[in-house]
Amino acid sequence: QVQLVESGGGLVQAGGSLRLSCAASGRTFRSNVMGWFRQAPGKEREFVAGISKSGGSTNYADSVKGRFTCSRDNAKNTVYLQMNSLKPEDTAVFYCAARPSGVVAVTSDVHGYSYWGQGTQVTVSS
Repeated sequence: QVQLVESGGGLVQAGGSLRLSCAASGRTFRSNVMGWFRQAPGKEREFVAGISKSGGSTNYADSVKGRFTCSRDNAKNTVYLQMNSLKPEDTAVFYCAARPSGVVAVTSDVHGYSYWGQGTQVTVSS
């Protein structure tokens, strides 16, 4: 079982930056592929970024490539999402998610993740 708690959301002006953190409980964190998703009002939850168990491989949605960076610190059981050059269209609730322990592949499929945090709101003003 993995419990996830996001933090770091808030209100920022367009062009600004935020860093989201996701703290995971449990001793298997380094065995979990991690992902970030977001959901804007009236829209489906969408993939933002994913990171392999070691942190050596990352995937990003086209809409955030070059602006967002996903990283992890397995010693701290924490995954991060550094968001730069934020745009109003980035406004959403951001969720951290974990794949089942032992699964290797990073996927953008929301159904591939078994554990979810409660979400943190990111609002970008124009």
